[in-house]
Amino acid sequence: MATLTLRDALLRGKRRPRSFGAGSPTTYRGDGYEFVELRAYVPGDDVRRIDWAATARAGDLQTRVVLEDVALTLAVLVDDTPSMRVGRERPLLAAAEEAAAAWFAAARSGDRLMRVGNDFAGPAHALPSAPFELGGALETARAALRRGTALLAISDWYELDARHDDLLSRLGAWCDCTALIARDPWFDGLPLGGMVRFAGAEGGRLRVYLGKRERAAFRDAVRAREHAVAQQFARAGWRTGALEERNGVASLHAAFGVP
Repeated sequence: MATLTLRDALLRGKRRPRSFGAGSPTTYRGDGYEFVELRAYVPGDDVRRIDWAATARAGDLQTRVVLEDVALTLAVLVDDTPSMRVGRERPLLAAAEEAAAAWFAAARSGDRLMRVGNDFAGPAHALPSAPFELGGALETARAALRRGTALLAISDWYELDARHDDLLSRLGAWCDCTALIARDPWFDGLPLGGMVRFAGAEGGRLRVYLGKRERAAFRDAVRAREHAVAQQFARAGWRTGALEERNGVASLHAAFGVP
């Protein structure tokens, strides 16, 4: 049995909106393939393509002929703010860029690749000219991307709140959207104890006491926040996954159930 690829998973995904016209995702939503015609069964045809209703009408086996939808637009939005530049062994941003590279590597000849920023949606090799700001980047994606675009958005989503719900829902209805949520580097617990000085990734300093109870409260809060963010995206029609610092490619594949 052939190994499921990221592109296979995209084509078979249930979140691809219907769209029409050349270069758009197909209108046949059964399994990521476009229906072309019915014809008489030929030995060697995939038996799963037999149309039994048409067979009953015709009196002999009829096969559905399909074409794989190969014209995709793949877009990436990557948060490069200071909070994405932290990590235990390397920056979360490094894992994010790995995932973005794997996303574009899934493309085939004829696919279109786009990189999205605050005020920019252009070829994958080009970069936005303005600092990343979540609301602006999402608005740019909604305005610039064609219907049915497969959008991968990677961030820690610290700026996300209820004000973004409508925009997320509009994007989820317009594109096939996937959010990777950058997992807090200390998701499994803080390694520190006693009086500790913290420096915020985007400014600010704090001196606090960390005992067993405080470390447990931090761990629970981090996990609850990640779950809440994932639920917010799910309500908006997005698929989600966790971006692990150690392996951006594996994180992306896990979101799609790809080995």
